[in-house]
Amino acid sequence: MIVDNALYHQGRRVPVGDGDDQSLGHARVPCDPGDFQWIGIHDPSPDELDLIAATFDLHPLAVEDAGDSHQRPKLERYGDTLFLVLKTLWYVDEDDAVETGEINMFIGRDFVVTVRHGEGIDLAASRRDLEQRAQVLEHGPMAVMYAICDRVVDEYEKVGDALEVDVDEVEESVFSPARTDDSTRIYVLKREIAEVRRAVLPLREPMRKFAMPGEHVPAETATYFRDVADHLQRVSEVIDNLDQLLSTAFDAHLARISVQQNEDMRKISAGAALVVVPTLIAGVYGMNFDRMPELHWTYGYPYALLLMVAASAVLLWFFKKSGWL
Repeated sequence: MIVDNALYHQGRRVPVGDGDDQSLGHARVPCDPGDFQWIGIHDPSPDELDLIAATFDLHPLAVEDAGDSHQRPKLERYGDTLFLVLKTLWYVDEDDAVETGEINMFIGRDFVVTVRHGEGIDLAASRRDLEQRAQVLEHGPMAVMYAICDRVVDEYEKVGDALEVDVDEVEESVFSPARTDDSTRIYVLKREIAEVRRAVLPLREPMRKFAMPGEHVPAETATYFRDVADHLQRVSEVIDNLDQLLSTAFDAHLARISVQQNEDMRKISAGAALVVVPTLIAGVYGMNFDRMPELHWTYGYPYALLLMVAASAVLLWFFKKSGWL
């Protein structure tokens, strides 16, 4: 389904068709030199993709990739057309989950075709923001690529900020006095960080290429992409640091479990000793020999009880002084 379709002349939007037509009947319009057309599609059917491919003379391999919503971020060149795949990310804090979508872009000399899969980023907002910046739109189709990449990377930064908050919570929980079980959450966060890394790392090389002036990227346009590349590098560093922090937190969590188990064993041993000594005394006096100290003494029974209590008290004092209890 066509989400939007417009012609841009000297940085200004020129509507195509009646504005409400969501079919592909007006997919291609003639462009004057310096003008370009931007057509946006959301979750297209194979037939719609085939029609777009025939209309804009797109390479069949790129069209095949655009129809698959599980592509790795990449940049390919097919003749005079660039094909860029982006992963979109957003964070669901309640589930500690990073959700993903996908944007495929075909960039020609006088056209841009964006194919969006999943929810992800609403490109209509990016289009409206870009249409308010005529000086950027005058850079042609590469201005659209810049605006979309900038929006996608901004969302990466938001995801990174949300992950930082959750990692801080994990660290606070791991080093808190209370007994906590953080291993499950640490694993979930590391898995989500891996998802972010799969979106961020492959995109660094395309952004580095766009940041350098070349055939498809004039010097004045490359300046914008340098800003995107800088933000992307910053997100990459944040993700790497968070992954290392989680690994350290997991090691600390295991160490704390080991320490807690040692403390528990000391307490169990101390408790067993407090029971063993009175049992020993009771066992000795329970052997019922005739010639036994204080066996026929009137106060022998209270004396045995007092001896048990005194021995236990001495052991309790010793264990507390040693830090076992």
